[in-house]
Amino acid sequence: MSKQQKTAITPTRVDNFPEWYQQVIKAADMAENAPVRGCMIIKPYGYAVWENMQRVFDDRIKAEGVQNAYFPLLIPLEFISREAEHVDGFAKECAVVTHHRLEKGEKGLQPAESAKLEEPYVIRPTSETIIGDAMSRWIQSYRDLPLKLNQWANVMRWEMRTRMFLRTSEFLWQEGHNAFETAEEAREDALKMLRVYADFAENTLAMPVIVGEKTEDERFPGADATYTIEAMMQDGKALQAGTSHDLGQNFARSMGIRFQGRDGSEAYAHTTSWGISTRLIGGMIMTHGDDDGMIMPPKVAPIHVAIIPVLREDSDAAQILDYCERLSLRLKELGLRVQLDTSDRRTPDKMWDAVKKGVPLRVEIGGREVEAESLTCVRRDLGRESKANYSLEDFTGKVQMLLDEVQAELLRRAKAFRDSRIRDVSSLAEVKALYIEESAAQGAQNGFACADVSILSDPGFEALCKEFSLTPRCLPFEDKGRKVLIGKAY
Repeated sequence: MSKQQKTAITPTRVDNFPEWYQQVIKAADMAENAPVRGCMIIKPYGYAVWENMQRVFDDRIKAEGVQNAYFPLLIPLEFISREAEHVDGFAKECAVVTHHRLEKGEKGLQPAESAKLEEPYVIRPTSETIIGDAMSRWIQSYRDLPLKLNQWANVMRWEMRTRMFLRTSEFLWQEGHNAFETAEEAREDALKMLRVYADFAENTLAMPVIVGEKTEDERFPGADATYTIEAMMQDGKALQAGTSHDLGQNFARSMGIRFQGRDGSEAYAHTTSWGISTRLIGGMIMTHGDDDGMIMPPKVAPIHVAIIPVLREDSDAAQILDYCERLSLRLKELGLRVQLDTSDRRTPDKMWDAVKKGVPLRVEIGGREVEAESLTCVRRDLGRESKANYSLEDFTGKVQMLLDEVQAELLRRAKAFRDSRIRDVSSLAEVKALYIEESAAQGAQNGFACADVSILSDPGFEALCKEFSLTPRCLPFEDKGRKVLIGKAY
């Protein structure tokens, strides 16, 4: 793209991808930084995306027999301390509540020394321990298994470097926690939920992912195995888009989740946990956005169709607005999410607002369209070259097909981009050459290197990863554990 070309977002993706990302969020009015360090305020348009994601995914997990519940935000420190490896993984990120009352002091309000808690509470960084404590009471017999639970909640991990949606101290997510009678059932569940995640990412968010297992060093603290879906952003970096963990009996032993088996003997349950978060919104932005702003996949777009009345001084405004209202009602009857912009802003400003917010279809209606019982439609993913005139009847009959085409096109081109940036390498020297080449090329994106898994044991691998800020992303299932995917990551 020519640097002279006017765009709605500056800087462009090529000029400064991190700043472009922040500006897209601002232009789409999705979120802003909060007064609390490292936290964000999700504005209505951004939260509407999360709500739509919740609706789709909640239906998916309930179809797998999962039930929603809710557990406390505060977790006794003693619970977390029971699982030593788990504590080591989260200790530096834990926020701790030590007092239950404030009092006035010389410097204003401060924690009351007389109200110091006997035992501190940790604001949940994840809920394995407190859910495990409940499971230890709820599970007594093999007849109580499997037990499949999920909660939609907020969690806190005290991050040092934050970026809206991608990494914040507080974020929203779902966390599933399931318990099973056998190791085989638990492993199959962890893999099944990973497949549900992959399908959701690709067919709902139009975000292609690589499915695989994390290396031992990258596993969730306390897990026997961690499975992941890895996506590639437009700067070539990896985004861990969702994880599913086979926890074996580790958490069951620490939390006392025991049951009477079929033979009358006592056994520990086998548990899994799995989660996705609001970082998927960040991933969606970085997968589909362009230099004019956001491009929303229709399946989660807060607005499917933006209707923009084109009013001129000599036009019959009342007639145009009435026509737009009739179209809006017909589209809503089809189950679509519609915005009719009747504000007093200039028409170009209304159009640019729809563009920056990534509305899949923009409909423009002026006096000429009213007279012809027609409308002009522009697809956000294709831009002005997709501008087409439809009769009212034709458009209402084809609108769902157009939205499906937008959804499919976003996935197609994201896959094409990702696949073009995965390079097979056979040695550390080739990995190094690849990233030296990427660093030297002006405006070049990064990408993934795909190597034989034996590269992980090469004595120089760790130093190379440190030099170029690389990590092993996963062992892709399609390579049956023989290959490892390497790249820079968020």
